[in-house]
Amino acid sequence: MKTILIFGTTTVILALTSYSIAVITEQRKKIVSKFVLIFLIIGVLLDISATAMMIIGSSAKGITFHGLLGYSALLAMLIDAILLIRLKNKNGFNSSVPKKVHLYSRFAYSWWVIAFITGSLLVALR
Repeated sequence: MKTILIFGTTTVILALTSYSIAVITEQRKKIVSKFVLIFLIIGVLLDISATAMMIIGSSAKGITFHGLLGYSALLAMLIDAILLIRLKNKNGFNSSVPKKVHLYSRFAYSWWVIAFITGSLLVALR
């Protein structure tokens, strides 16, 4: 396996960890805290880095099914971060997360985990 792909794989696992900490905390407490935002933003940055490394190291030509899943999942998590940042800017830290945003966070995270699993399965089945 190419070194860049090993770094990309490690980075995407760190993104999963960071996203999980952020989303599970938000889902349990139903507030937008500094803790949640820090881990969510770190997750997005790690995800962007991992995606760039995977693109550089990939031998696939053009857009793949997993690529579409991954790009859309990254976009969903980026939108989740933007929604929570806007909520924090409007109402401050430790404000309640509205039900629609709370459900969107769950959807975005679930979508991201599906993309993560499909990528893992593609590598395992090679």
